[in-house]
Amino acid sequence: MIDRITPISQIQRIAEIQKAQQMQPVRQSLSSGESARGTQAQEGFGALLRQELDKAAGSKSIAFSKHALSRAAERGIEVTPALMNQLADSVERAQAKGATNILAFDTDRAFIINVPNGRVITTISQAEMRDNIFTNIDGAVLL
Repeated sequence: MIDRITPISQIQRIAEIQKAQQMQPVRQSLSSGESARGTQAQEGFGALLRQELDKAAGSKSIAFSKHALSRAAERGIEVTPALMNQLADSVERAQAKGATNILAFDTDRAFIINVPNGRVITTISQAEMRDNIFTNIDGAVLL
C-alpha cells in the first residue's frame, strides 16, 4: 500500500505549536523582569554600558594597539600594571591640557599615545630614542 504524505497544513500547525511552546518561557521571563535574550545578553549589555559610562566619566583607561604590543615585546618593554597606571595618568593630564597625540617618556622608554582614544600607538626603547625625531605629537609628558 502507498503511504500518504502528511498535508502541509498539518506540518505548519505542528511548527506553530512548537514555536508557541518555545515562546512560553520567554513570556514568563519577560513578566518576571528578565531579558528575553537571557543573562548573557544582560551581562554583555551591562559590561558595555559600564565601559561607556567610564569613558564619559573620564575614568583612567588605556589600551595598547596590536602594533604597540608587538613593538613592546620586540624591544623588551614590560607592560606592568604600574606602567599602565602611569600611562593612564599621563593621558588624563594631557587631556586636561587639550592634547591629542602625546609622547609619554622616561629614561628607558617612550610611548606615543592617542589621547582621545586612550590608545598607545607605538613604543620605543632607550636605544631607539637617541636617533629618532618624534613628529605628529602635540604634547610630551614625563612618566
